[in-house]
Amino acid sequence: MKISVETLVKSDIDAVWSAWTTPEDINHWNAASDDWHNPSSENDLNVGGRFSYRMEAKDGSMGFDFEGTYTKIDENKFIEYKMDDGRMVSVDFRPEKEGVRVIETFDAEGENTAEQQRQGWQSILDNFARHVEALT
Repeated sequence: MKISVETLVKSDIDAVWSAWTTPEDINHWNAASDDWHNPSSENDLNVGGRFSYRMEAKDGSMGFDFEGTYTKIDENKFIEYKMDDGRMVSVDFRPEKEGVRVIETFDAEGENTAEQQRQGWQSILDNFARHVEALT
């Protein structure tokens, strides 16, 4: 099953793309709730390149590495990657009159309900939009 989330970021495509792909920015927005954070990120934005984002509870009780390999990249338009667990993710960047619509589609995993996954990924995407809009 595929799940999609989206947001409209009130900024230009260059700022949106940069914030999505720059490790320092990723560290600021990549968390689903206020009690989690992303203390470190590595990103080799090339087809065949890898990324690794460390996501942790702020109280240190748990954490995990979100990792994968890029399979397609069309700068300022599209990113596709395969997570280390084999699931695929695509991210579309669509400029519109008011900003850039970011649409993220991912293969569901089996541990959490589809709604829990949708909510978690949407929360991260909402954090992303707030981060970019605060920069511009």
